[in-house]
Amino acid sequence: MKIIQKLAGYHQLLLAGNPTKLDIGTLLVGILAAIASGVPFPLIGIVFGQLLDDFNAVTCDAGDTTDSGPEYQASINSKILLIVYLAIAQFVTIYIHLTCWTLNGARLAQRLRERYLQNLLRQEPSYFDNLPPGEIASRLNGDIQAIRSGTSEKVGICLSSLSFFITAYIVAFIKDYLLAAMLVSLVPAFFIMSFVGGYYIEKYSGLMSDYAATASSIASEALSNILVVQAFGANVRLEDKFSTSLKASEKQGLKKATAVGIQSGVLYFIAYSANGLAFWQGSKRIAIAAHSDSPTTTVGATFTVIFILIEATLLLSQVAPFLHLFSAAVASYQKMREDIDRESLIDGTGGSGLCLTQAEGGFEFKNVSFTYPSRPDVTVLDQINISMPANKHTAIVGLSGSGKSTVAGLITRLYDPTGGQILFDGHDLCDLNVRNSRSFLGLVQQDPSLLNRSLLENIAHGLINSSNPDHTSLKTALLGPELSGLAADLREGEDLTAAAEKRGPEVVKIVTLVQEAAVLADADTFITALQHGYGTTVGSSGRLISGGQKQRIALARALVKNPAVLILDEATSSLDSRSEQRIQRAIANIASGRTVITIAHRLSTITGADNIVVMDKGRIAEQGNHATLMANNGPYANLVNLQTLGSTSGKIERTNSLNSVQTLQDSVTDVDLEKESLSKDLVNAEDAPATGILEEQEPETPSKGLGVLIRGYSPALRPHLLVLIVALFGSVIVGGAFSGEAVIFGNTVGGLSPCNSADSIRSRGDFYGLMFFVLAIIEFFANLVSWSAFGWVSEKIVYSVRVLSFRSLFEQDLQWHQSKGRTPASLLSYITRDGSALAGLSGSVIGTLFSITVNLIAAIVLTHIIAWRIALVCLSLVPLLLGAGVMELRVLGQFEERHENAYTQSVDIGVEAITSIKTIAALSLEEDTLNIYRRSLKGPRKETLKVTVQASLCQAITYFLGNLVNALAYWWGAKQIIAGNYTQTQFLIVVFSLLVSALLWSQMFALAPELSSARAAMARILGLIEEGSDGMQGRITPRNALAEISEKDVEGTATTNSPRPSGITASSVQLRDIHFSYPARPDMKVLNGLNINIKPGSFCALVGPSGAGKSTIIALIERLYTPQSGGIVIDGV
Repeated sequence: MKIIQKLAGYHQLLLAGNPTKLDIGTLLVGILAAIASGVPFPLIGIVFGQLLDDFNAVTCDAGDTTDSGPEYQASINSKILLIVYLAIAQFVTIYIHLTCWTLNGARLAQRLRERYLQNLLRQEPSYFDNLPPGEIASRLNGDIQAIRSGTSEKVGICLSSLSFFITAYIVAFIKDYLLAAMLVSLVPAFFIMSFVGGYYIEKYSGLMSDYAATASSIASEALSNILVVQAFGANVRLEDKFSTSLKASEKQGLKKATAVGIQSGVLYFIAYSANGLAFWQGSKRIAIAAHSDSPTTTVGATFTVIFILIEATLLLSQVAPFLHLFSAAVASYQKMREDIDRESLIDGTGGSGLCLTQAEGGFEFKNVSFTYPSRPDVTVLDQINISMPANKHTAIVGLSGSGKSTVAGLITRLYDPTGGQILFDGHDLCDLNVRNSRSFLGLVQQDPSLLNRSLLENIAHGLINSSNPDHTSLKTALLGPELSGLAADLREGEDLTAAAEKRGPEVVKIVTLVQEAAVLADADTFITALQHGYGTTVGSSGRLISGGQKQRIALARALVKNPAVLILDEATSSLDSRSEQRIQRAIANIASGRTVITIAHRLSTITGADNIVVMDKGRIAEQGNHATLMANNGPYANLVNLQTLGSTSGKIERTNSLNSVQTLQDSVTDVDLEKESLSKDLVNAEDAPATGILEEQEPETPSKGLGVLIRGYSPALRPHLLVLIVALFGSVIVGGAFSGEAVIFGNTVGGLSPCNSADSIRSRGDFYGLMFFVLAIIEFFANLVSWSAFGWVSEKIVYSVRVLSFRSLFEQDLQWHQSKGRTPASLLSYITRDGSALAGLSGSVIGTLFSITVNLIAAIVLTHIIAWRIALVCLSLVPLLLGAGVMELRVLGQFEERHENAYTQSVDIGVEAITSIKTIAALSLEEDTLNIYRRSLKGPRKETLKVTVQASLCQAITYFLGNLVNALAYWWGAKQIIAGNYTQTQFLIVVFSLLVSALLWSQMFALAPELSSARAAMARILGLIEEGSDGMQGRITPRNALAEISEKDVEGTATTNSPRPSGITASSVQLRDIHFSYPARPDMKVLNGLNINIKPGSFCALVGPSGAGKSTIIALIERLYTPQSGGIVIDGV
């Protein structure tokens, strides 16, 4: 049952994501070509058997060798030519299936990326309360990479190997059914072990993915709040939490490595045991046939059976490193499928529900109750009744936590009530189409979220789901690349009007509406003062502009579609008094003819409301207009009096310690945001491409070849040197065993010559059959040790790299984090995508690569010792073999480098969308987000076919050259045997040794994608370490950083590097002649000779208009920046 479920799971994976006819056609052609590519080699085995009969005839007919030599050579030449023809056929089919399966993996990964993000965007916001953005990044990076690796060319190779296996047994039964029947009994054992091992590998891979996603979530949250982390020195504590989750993932990885080692060892044991049985029984059959008057078989036929079955079992054993990739792919898909298949409770993209053509804008709450799904035991709203008449101004006030913002969330259907009913123009809100009902609403939140695009695009987002019929014709331009292209033109210095006219009347109309809305929101003045105006990029979550500017942009975004209902949730909380007054006048001017719902703390802003609802602990305390409520002298009057007292008395004693901490945190969060004029961040934003702009950036770290892997791994391996030595020792045995097998094989087949006596043949069969069984035992332990030890080292290194990447990211200063092209999601890719790429170069893969390398060296040495004349000629093709493999690595490596930014940017888009899911939902930006996501991957998607064709050609050439080496070996070897230079035994040792090496080297280059991805990842990580090493005061250096990361180091940092003060003491702060300019704007002084003296125990307030430098002072005291001149002295230091 488990096997059936696993096969079904993999089948579902291959057909996941709504494949097109092209995808299905590619899959079918890939399957057929892979199956066809497994057929030629068993047929070549038949020819090898016939050649062996010819060699035996030459050897036994010693007295007539000279006369019959040309005849034998002609016969051998015709068979060699047949081998070449079969090799060409195999080359074509291999090339086709490699191309098809590589394309299949790339397209499947693309489909799943889109389906995953698409379905996440459909989910109700409450779903993400327990699904942090870091997990999204982990899925879009690590899991997609695992799926692509497990559904690409390696599937074709495995199908080809399976076809080889089946064809080999068909040929074997035709040639010698009794011997084949004996050997087929080992097949069930092989498959049972494959599936049992695969089950445990898949299990541990899934657990690894879960723990890694938890760690990624910690890193994502920390990077998104880098200001707070650095201000409070929380990076060490967060690193401890991060490393704890990674340690749990590493523990599962070690279990997986052990499972892989056991599986590999058993598979090799079965393969070599089969060889021993084949030679033992085959020798008996040959002994009978060689000296029989009417033989039922020939030595060549028996050799064909043994040869192809040995190669079949060997080939299946060599696909073992791929099995865990398939299991990991299924495990990753199952994790993603939980989100892909989930039905949304509030689907803003669906077509169900009643659609209104127009709306008056009246809301009514009837006995509405609500609890957040993440806190079901806390009642937020308790059977409230509110009437919000159409075309009237309703204000909702109350203390923090009273449920005010929850009301706005229910109106916009970010949530549905748990009890009661909400009516919109007399219709139950839950019966209306979600997208349609939102089209009548304009929402401005207290902390508005802007997307990492231009100011023009952010304001235009309000038009995407506009109910205004005049805006319907604009949808194509709004959802296409026109606006991002226009923003790019503005950053190039073009005039807004001229650039818009070039892109058509729809774009001109959009620009006009955007400008009008910006004027109403008092945003046009500061926008036009920027160097690139409306083309200026705002950064992730709008972090590159001030809080007040964000609120004005959000207000313009809400006003641009002229909504029937305007919802203002603390819409002016971040503005200074003058700006707030201008906004309030603008709102008053546009309020007529529409419904306005205001949620406010500043009661002075809602005194003119038609109805004021006062909330307290989820209930309605009272409601009425301002005059009535003041006359009642109830809760509202008390709130008004408290605010009046707070604004006139100046009694700062009312601010308790908790509020002081909150004020400090608010100040830290606002650091570097108060920049009305052109700031460092805006300069950087203007230079950086917006998310919607499809520009490819050069990678930060150039290609350094495979040497970068050695450079990166070398210091990391030092702490694990003993385990590495054990792993290398096991790999040497595994690699050398193939040459040992060649020696046994050559001596056995040479000893089975009909020239020898029957007793001699049986004796050699018994002896070498036993040798194969001994070799099987050795191979079991060698593979178990090698793969387990390499897996152990690999997991330790990946753990170290991820922890060091986390540490390096948070050792960088604030300026680095806010510089060009860096966003929390793109920086998270160091941990997710690059960490997953290094994990893809797992222990089994490393062990395989090393053992194959050992095998090549051993084969070259052995063949030169045994028959150097044959070896020299055959090895002349090895440079071509290596060259094809190197070219494949080069092609893949260049592709990775060219599109590194595109993949990072796509994940950035996904993470940003989930982080801003309430904004995405309220504005119905799901389709727009998906379009931008697709455009971000346009570059790599277009080049995938070209790269696949080139890489597959290189890999197919390696397989073809392997067969060519064998054909050349037989042709040249036959000449040497006929000439009497070498014996048949010597020839067979050389041929078998070179044959195995060619097969293994061909398979090794199937791992080229993993090598290429790991190389690029290591280059990026080393670049990160080197970039920050100068400012880390010797704590991190490129040469010793990885070596220093250990379990003790990570667990000890929290206590050694984070001393806590024993108590709170008053301190003095002096700013002496401070001169400061942001590095990207050195000609604009932010602070010019500032002197401030804050005495111990005193309370100092910094006031002034936006851009005066208040938050810059806090940032300098926090050492987030360093002044150009002057000094900051704390307690005289």
